[in-house]
Amino acid sequence: MTAPTSPISTAPSPTPPRSALLLAFATLYVVWGSTYLAIRIAVASLPPFVMGALRFGGAGGVLYVFLRLRGVPRPSPRNWGAAFLVGGLLLGVGNGLVCWAEQWVPSGQAALIVATVPLWMTALPWLARRAPRPHSAALAGVVLGLAGVATLVGGLSGARGTVAGAALFGGRVGVLLASFSWAVGSLWSRRLPLPKETVMATAMEMLAASPLMAVFALARGEWGHFHPAAVTPGAWIALSYLGVFGSLAGFGSYVFLLKHTTPARASTYAFVNPLVAVFLGTVLAGEAIGARTGVAALLIVSAVAAVIWGSGARRTAA
Repeated sequence: MTAPTSPISTAPSPTPPRSALLLAFATLYVVWGSTYLAIRIAVASLPPFVMGALRFGGAGGVLYVFLRLRGVPRPSPRNWGAAFLVGGLLLGVGNGLVCWAEQWVPSGQAALIVATVPLWMTALPWLARRAPRPHSAALAGVVLGLAGVATLVGGLSGARGTVAGAALFGGRVGVLLASFSWAVGSLWSRRLPLPKETVMATAMEMLAASPLMAVFALARGEWGHFHPAAVTPGAWIALSYLGVFGSLAGFGSYVFLLKHTTPARASTYAFVNPLVAVFLGTVLAGEAIGARTGVAALLIVSAVAAVIWGSGARRTAA
């Protein structure tokens, strides 16, 4: 669950080789789609907020040092203030709640709920009277997506009234709140004084989120239960994968696509990632796909496609 959070030029650059574009799309679809399974593997033996603090501290630190060595200007105090606010909403609360929830919520279901971010980003500015009425297709997508979320979040697969059922329901609600926080942080990032270099803004947001998640971990008593020797090799591998591929390779591919293709095409990750996550969760983790999950997946993926198409149609008409 990592995406650019500050404005970036979308003017087409010289067209790169087709193979480079295909590789970038494949990386974006597969890597970001697979992060949900990696999170589920990691939190099996790593406390969720401890895991997030380690992930974003490591990835953000490496990226920040690399950019500074490449000559990217030092951020101002105002830049850091904006990064702490946006990074807190996107990664501290957004990604943190996803990590916490995946202790109980299957990775495919988490990805489906997170896919509602474009729906929130379409509806919230309009409801706050800061944007015109969305295209009819986008509005229909929002309604369809909410129906899909209600279908998924409301189903406890026969576990109503049990501890496991309550944990699953709470986890699903947590992912929904994470999606809302991610959308709010993304919208606010457009108005806050983040660095013009999108990659630097992202590095700062990761560095800002790391201590915040460390504080969350402290408040929940996670550090007292964190024993490196007790963490499984699979969890360490998953954490490394999230840091290197999820936070660096996936984001780099997204920025590359924004520069060399249209925003609508780059945004297709929003409805491809859930499908990849559901597939990987089923094949590699044995996550069951019941009728309720299947119906919710159809509704949510169709809704995101409608929102993206409607947003593109609105820009064309304008």
